[in-house]
Amino acid sequence: MPVTNDDLLELVDAALAADYTRVRRVGSKIANSLDDETAARSLRTLIRRKGVPLRASGYAESLPVDGKSRLPLIEEQPWPTTPVFLSDANGAVVSSFLEDVRNADLLASKGLATRLSMLLAGPPGTGKTLLAGHVAAQLGRPLYTVRLDSVISSLLGDTAKNIRSIFDFVPAREAVLFIDEMDAVAKVRDDRHELGELKRVVNTVIQGLDSLDDRAVVLGATNHPQLLDPAIWRRFPYKIDLGLPDTDTRAAIWRHFLFEGADGAQPLQVLAAVSEGLSGADIQNIALSARRHAALGGGSIDAGAVVWAVLRTREGQLTLPSRQGVAADDRKEFALRLNGASVRPAEIARLLGVSKPTVGAYLKGSEHAAG
Repeated sequence: MPVTNDDLLELVDAALAADYTRVRRVGSKIANSLDDETAARSLRTLIRRKGVPLRASGYAESLPVDGKSRLPLIEEQPWPTTPVFLSDANGAVVSSFLEDVRNADLLASKGLATRLSMLLAGPPGTGKTLLAGHVAAQLGRPLYTVRLDSVISSLLGDTAKNIRSIFDFVPAREAVLFIDEMDAVAKVRDDRHELGELKRVVNTVIQGLDSLDDRAVVLGATNHPQLLDPAIWRRFPYKIDLGLPDTDTRAAIWRHFLFEGADGAQPLQVLAAVSEGLSGADIQNIALSARRHAALGGGSIDAGAVVWAVLRTREGQLTLPSRQGVAADDRKEFALRLNGASVRPAEIARLLGVSKPTVGAYLKGSEHAAG
């Protein structure tokens, strides 16, 4: 598509008005229409670099807002300080994604450019938002997070308009756009229970993704990947399934959040084994609670109380360690459950702070009851 007179007029008008959003939008459109890829890349680079002088000259760029509530549609989030723990397979996908983003121009020059979009799927507490922050930090880019509470309006036409405003704001920015809970605005369009207007919202998301240039970085996240429209899946070539952490990852999380800086042997393997089914967020909450108890009480971490909290959490709602440790009435059940998990009696005794014969009595009593 050739550059039109209207494009040139709008570009000049936007520049004279110091409307950087329009400058980038029209400039990106012109760059996409150029047959000379070298010139197109130069134009994109020029658009990005000229943002600072505009702001320095007194132009203040505001974030897009909902037309009625005036609430911002996106907000800039700080880079995280908490580490992210990934399996080897997921770590490899993230590394490949970062490498492709950093070498986008080189890949484009060889005809190998791809969408710089990654979809993160997994249950709550598995680190989707945290990973998005780390990707932005690794790239040295600001993280813009979509605020669905502002985007989604009771008037569906306004929802589509808000989505368009976000994608008009994003082009050519050196930023990472993070869309959490994508299933809220990108459900499969053949769902007979959805209204036609909701399907148009999905189309607006697809059009917005298609409008971005080949350097825009977009991360999407969902707790319900089965609800996403297939067209959304196709627009995210990089995909990560952030399931619940495996044994090695759980051990790493316990080591960092519970035993960081601690001396001596720690029951990492026991904790990693019994915490199967917990999310990284669950482990972090339990671990930090135990460390707070130790810091305020002036003592050491009660690993037995931590293990008991894990066992109780696996039964349902998150349970934090008790300051009083494992109650006397619960110790027999504690011993039986760990014995069933193949934990040695000596280790059970150490966790409970009792003698090995006492643990033996707990287990023996159970055998007599069964007989």
